[in-house]
Amino acid sequence: MVNLAYEVEALGDRETFNKVVNYAKTVIEVIGEVEGNYNIADVLNDLIEQERIKNSYVNPIVCSLLLDKYGYGAESYNLTHNVTDFTSIAGEIARWKAVDLMIVYFHPELGVTVINPKRIESFKAVQNFKKNELVTIYAGAIKGSVSDDVKSLAIDKCIDLLSLEKIKGPAQLLKGAIKPRERRMQAKPPVKEKAAAPRRKAGKKTPAAPAKAKAPAAAPAAEQQGQKRMTPFYSIPVTNELFHNGNVEAWKKIIESYQTKYPGTDVYIFYEGERIHDINTLFKWGKVKHGSVILIAAAGNNIKDVAKLQKYLRQGASPMFEAFLKFPVNHVLNLF
Repeated sequence: MVNLAYEVEALGDRETFNKVVNYAKTVIEVIGEVEGNYNIADVLNDLIEQERIKNSYVNPIVCSLLLDKYGYGAESYNLTHNVTDFTSIAGEIARWKAVDLMIVYFHPELGVTVINPKRIESFKAVQNFKKNELVTIYAGAIKGSVSDDVKSLAIDKCIDLLSLEKIKGPAQLLKGAIKPRERRMQAKPPVKEKAAAPRRKAGKKTPAAPAKAKAPAAAPAAEQQGQKRMTPFYSIPVTNELFHNGNVEAWKKIIESYQTKYPGTDVYIFYEGERIHDINTLFKWGKVKHGSVILIAAAGNNIKDVAKLQKYLRQGASPMFEAFLKFPVNHVLNLF
């Protein structure tokens, strides 16, 4: 027999107790939304966008609601192909009115992302699915009942579509009344203004406090939190005779300038299908020569100036890279 005191011991901590209460309130809110005929992926993405929940909430909420409460079927699957165009996939699944579906994609850069596969817009946050990465597909219904056979059929056909197979939707999936309402992203709650300081009473003047050096301005919360998205991959051709140490240092300067301007926005580099975590390896490999192509992508919730980023990276991969190196080592370039 489980000791109740042991189970709730952690709740004795105030911070933990508040987190649990807030989590419970969030789950109750999500239940109200999905029972209002909204897809759970759209609801969760909306809450992340409003900075009301973190990505770490996603899996516990999905499991406790879709599996435990509503009895969805689920299957995990390692992708067998890279998927870059979701138009036909979303178009086909949108026809399936017998079942509701949701996909959790374990994105190698963005982390856990949830997708409503009946809406092409829901795929835009990830841009592509990468071969060998993990997805979990959920199928069922919030209201009414769906047979296990239909759940399994929907999951199997969804896997076929993600495997880039052409299918004709089975009749069992086309007939039904399940058509989630389209959810328009709600605006973020307005920031509460601080109350004005009380006016001083007439009388003795209080000496002014000595001026303090201004601390660096904190980055706006909107640039550090919320729903993270990723751009498509952009090709940067190497027009120098070799992508050597000078090009590497120029790219470091450019990316440092970009991420200083837009905190919380990451720049990902890919070469020959592999993500490059250390730009120095592009030089050490000695493979990146004139005519090679390096892929880059930006990820964040406040992505801007991507065209300018591409422009500078192209220059940094050309014989004109030295323009970015005419400054002290610790100097951050003001490029954006």
